[in-house]
Amino acid sequence: MIPILIAQIILFPILASTLMNVWVTSRNTLVLQDAASNLGSTLQQTYFALDHPTIPNGTETSNQLGLPPFIDGYSYTANATLQQSVQSPNSSQVLDITFRLVSTTFEATSSVVLGPDAQWNPTTVFESNSTNTCVCAEKLNGTVELWFGDQ
Repeated sequence: MIPILIAQIILFPILASTLMNVWVTSRNTLVLQDAASNLGSTLQQTYFALDHPTIPNGTETSNQLGLPPFIDGYSYTANATLQQSVQSPNSSQVLDITFRLVSTTFEATSSVVLGPDAQWNPTTVFESNSTNTCVCAEKLNGTVELWFGDQ
């Protein structure tokens, strides 16, 4: 009976630790994916708002984001790339957004469909721990340029 008790004393903490690691990994991935989806939706709504024909050229807007600055104590960053849609190469473009938790291997992606007159400034990076990070957009000559900025 004593060997079974000793085995339980050793195995229970190992099993509990493994289960907690799986739970934390799943939780962090889910929260990061939620932030990516939220940011993608904000970018898409900003684009469609400025792309309307009644919006004059020269209009600029910025949207403060309601994303948490940290996920489980880690800040996160996002990069985006704009590419032609494979399904309809003449009309739409896809903005792929990649989120990463800093100092970890956690990553999440989100993709949003934009129109043919969308432009993305690839030199900008979203940083969650910046208090003024926002999504910016400007309509010039019928195109809508989007980027991550600071207010």
